[in-house]
Amino acid sequence: MNIDMLAKEKNYESPKVKIGFLQKMFPTFTFYFFYFSRVVYDCVTSAKRGTYDNRRWAETSYDVMAGLEKVGVRLQIENLSVLDKLDGPVVFIGNHMSMLETMVLPCLIEPRADTTFVVKQALIDYPAFKHVMRSRDPIVVGRTNPRDDLKAVLEDGVKILGGGRSIIVFPQTTRTNTFDSEHFNSIGVKLAKKAGVKVVPIALKTDAWQNGSLLKDFGKIIPKKMVHIKFGDPLTIEGNGKNEHQATMDFIQENLSAWHA
Repeated sequence: MNIDMLAKEKNYESPKVKIGFLQKMFPTFTFYFFYFSRVVYDCVTSAKRGTYDNRRWAETSYDVMAGLEKVGVRLQIENLSVLDKLDGPVVFIGNHMSMLETMVLPCLIEPRADTTFVVKQALIDYPAFKHVMRSRDPIVVGRTNPRDDLKAVLEDGVKILGGGRSIIVFPQTTRTNTFDSEHFNSIGVKLAKKAGVKVVPIALKTDAWQNGSLLKDFGKIIPKKMVHIKFGDPLTIEGNGKNEHQATMDFIQENLSAWHA
């Protein structure tokens, strides 16, 4: 399997492979030391040189996914075929559970639909990732003033979507292993409505990559926790978008419940 083969899959499930002794006994250490650190070095080096383009973004994202599989993490990805049926840019809206979706979604989406993220300012300032994130021309929000964040997302988002590029939004205020609709705002639906594009829900169970206690991005890797990613059918925003926002939340909650998240 490689990035080009993955781009042709309708669904994907990690193959069963023999896991080495070191990877099996120390999955967190081997993932970060042998696999993730190399990807970060490659990303940062390319970004500094100005050569970190869409293709390299997708490839390095795939390298992260492959690294997770090498330490025993298994992924089940459903409805990738939705991405092949898109007739224009969309707003992808998903729950935010861990660092995994930020790292892996690009290799699933970018080869089929040019995209970028809405990210918090902290990621843009993060020493290891700032060059990489800036090269993706994301929409940056502060997460301290909701009104300013909404203005930034709507203004910049409409321009990006108008240029044919899709946007990934995680409406939660922070990453969490549980889904709480009270903290899942409608910023993605509002952007889609203003730009006149559709919404694609994404349900994510990614707690195999835990949130860290000291460094939130670098928690434990727990291979026994299956990773689930599922894309929903595109939703056309009608009226004020409340029905589509509710449908997105229902899609996420129903799948998380089915996965016993």
